[in-house]
Amino acid sequence: MSTENALLTILIDRINNDTLVLPTLPEIAVKVRQAADDPEVNLVQMADVISQDPALSARMMKVANSAFMGRSVKVNTLNQAVTRIGLRQIKNIATAMAMEQLFVSNNKLIRTYMDKAWQKTLKVACQAITTMDFYLRVNKHTSLNKETITLASLVFNIGVLPILTEAERHPEVFANPSFLAHAIQKLAGKIGGAIMREWGFTDDFAEVAESWSNPNYKSEHVCYVDFIRVGAIIESILQVSDKAAALGTYESKGAIRSLDMFTSDEYLETLDDVKSMFA
Repeated sequence: MSTENALLTILIDRINNDTLVLPTLPEIAVKVRQAADDPEVNLVQMADVISQDPALSARMMKVANSAFMGRSVKVNTLNQAVTRIGLRQIKNIATAMAMEQLFVSNNKLIRTYMDKAWQKTLKVACQAITTMDFYLRVNKHTSLNKETITLASLVFNIGVLPILTEAERHPEVFANPSFLAHAIQKLAGKIGGAIMREWGFTDDFAEVAESWSNPNYKSEHVCYVDFIRVGAIIESILQVSDKAAALGTYESKGAIRSLDMFTSDEYLETLDDVKSMFA
């Protein structure tokens, strides 16, 4: 059996036997989520929790001051930032911002792969968030929201991490990048869904991780998966034979206004605003 096939067999067996080592949610994200779920917590206490992580504090300030938040007056303190963002949004945004901490490795080669995976994630996330922003401008009574798509678009590809971690023990497989791509295509969705459930996330997130790259996935109603898929198609992360036709499906469904939307000045300006949150 080739090294590649052996690794694929190992991964599949560990998935089926629930013995695959899954990444753990960063500690600061756990603390923020626990605080946000506490009905007694207030904004000052939440700011105290976030202040324990300087990097997250800086990111929160950037989000609060981003054009995407729609405010021209800048905030100068973390308390002000948390107040502007609000407790409901803080939980998912903080978790999303902590995701980058997972895409690291001491192995130079693995680090390169993880960095590429994270950059792909950010590209898709910015498109997905922007597309949903345009959707929400018209569909004001939907249950879908910006906070969930922000987090969902940053965890949709989380299933690649255990694959790269396992592959690190078999460095020879990196001589064949197409194998890794095949392993990720075959297994990342199932692993991603398992991670979301392990972290106690809702079914919306598990569905995004499991289904975003499934060519047979269908949903009668507009859902978060649609926006992730649109972002992945635009960024050529999700390969399709005819990009216009693939996006046209979501126009017919009502997830996007028209294909012209993606080249409009309004869309591109909003996209730049979203990118600024992650820069």
